[in-house]
Amino acid sequence: MTNPQPGWYPEAPGSPVLRYWDGARWTDQTRHQRPGDGSPWEVPLDGAPDPDRIRAQQRAAGVGQVGAGGGTLFTEPVLVVNQRVKLIELANEYAVHDQHGRQLGSVVQVGQSALKKAIRFLGSYDQFFTHRLEVRDAAGHPLLRLTRPAKFVKSRMIVERADGSPVGEIRQENAVGRIRFAFERDGARIGGIQAENWRAWNFAISDHTGTEVARITKTWEGFAKTMFTTADNYVLQIHRPLPDPLLSLVVASALTVDTALKQDDRGLG
Repeated sequence: MTNPQPGWYPEAPGSPVLRYWDGARWTDQTRHQRPGDGSPWEVPLDGAPDPDRIRAQQRAAGVGQVGAGGGTLFTEPVLVVNQRVKLIELANEYAVHDQHGRQLGSVVQVGQSALKKAIRFLGSYDQFFTHRLEVRDAAGHPLLRLTRPAKFVKSRMIVERADGSPVGEIRQENAVGRIRFAFERDGARIGGIQAENWRAWNFAISDHTGTEVARITKTWEGFAKTMFTTADNYVLQIHRPLPDPLLSLVVASALTVDTALKQDDRGLG
């Protein structure tokens, strides 16, 4: 008999806890499996998180080691966002790590019908449909729910807490030139995000005064990943402690930048 291929497997039949098998032994890396929009047709290409690779992505973004955070998605000064690598992708999934490579949470796409998955498989028209995502902590518990309603030209993202209470909106302000989004709460603008060039690779995030408070930087995934998959990696650096709801909108925008801000086309906002 041969050992199973490296990958995530249930700790016991039917268990929601997955443990990583490296091909020879069980590791101490676990994660909580919760319902998402994953499909048996999707072909994952990534393995266990590699702290060295995650730290390298942070350095590639020009972000050095900064002060210690609180160990959660909302208390760390640096978040490294890795989209799950799939040869066939029908639903977006992301892992979120701190600057030391520890996984703090995840983002999963939920609520997709079989028809929407089929349309996504056949083309890019699903960008015009409604998208729903959940931001979850390391144990798999929902923290934020995000809804991007169906769009034609401009898009917006509705951000809610897990209990359905409103946080605010991320609303697209322009359709030509360097893409801009506003953070809004009860109709008032409390901050914004702007692409640094028309290709929308990197984003500067500001508060209501226009002062930069955070930055999103896209990192190079490698030739093979870029050419043959649609996965993206981003690093969020928050320059100083932020109040809510601005903090939640900043984190939400970074964790869903591909769906909320770049869904029109790869590399275009």
